[in-house]
Amino acid sequence: ANGALVWTKNLVTDFGGYIPQWGYSGSPLVEGELLILETGSSGRSVAALEKKTGRVVWANGNAAAGYASPMAFDVARERVVAVFSAAGLTGRAVSNGRVLWHHTWRTSYDVNAATPIIFDDKIFISSGYGAGCALLQISATAAKLVWQNKGMRNHMNSCVLWQGHLYGFDEAQLRCLDVITGVVKWSTPAYGKGSLMLADSRLILYGERGRLGLAEASPAGFRELAAAQVLGGSSTWAPPVLSNGRIYCRSSTDLVCLDVSGK
Repeated sequence: ANGALVWTKNLVTDFGGYIPQWGYSGSPLVEGELLILETGSSGRSVAALEKKTGRVVWANGNAAAGYASPMAFDVARERVVAVFSAAGLTGRAVSNGRVLWHHTWRTSYDVNAATPIIFDDKIFISSGYGAGCALLQISATAAKLVWQNKGMRNHMNSCVLWQGHLYGFDEAQLRCLDVITGVVKWSTPAYGKGSLMLADSRLILYGERGRLGLAEASPAGFRELAAAQVLGGSSTWAPPVLSNGRIYCRSSTDLVCLDVSGK
């Protein structure tokens, strides 16, 4: 109501957290009455706080922090949070932080930055620096590898999943993959490295040099519907945002708002 500070925590001093090379980058997850996040500390690497008070409900684990955001989902009537840390993907019980399963996934410079994509009983993970991607089938006690290849190497921005296909940036190539088989359907260098989002069955694409575009989300091939150079100069790695008929794009120095309402 008035912006007054309700509670605060410092991940380093309160938890003994270790800040990864590019800083804490994952978004805290609001899950019911909890706030779940990575601290990267030894013995308390993942923590769940009472969101209204900041009280620690549980904190355990020894994994160095990654750069992705935790994601919650249901498995066999248990609520699970998937945490993509520096060394791999871990499933923990939301209620107490107990480890249910772990899938090792090591990458250069410990950069697991793209938030996992969860659907049905499966999780898609991807990392850059030549690491590649994988599809895992999840149960209450195990993460089984379905397939693994180098067809999608997300450096920072996650893919989007639409009608059985993944669309995302494989390093400097915009690419489409069949999510069940991992087969590449098409690829284009049109945007270099970049980020994207999905809206109304279309891809909103934002290249690292400030090119904004709209394309069909179809495995049949890449079809660009519109494009414009909206920013330039510094690298633009932040994803675009669509809200109320406007697209917002930013770089490290500038912000631009475009009216796409068609009015």
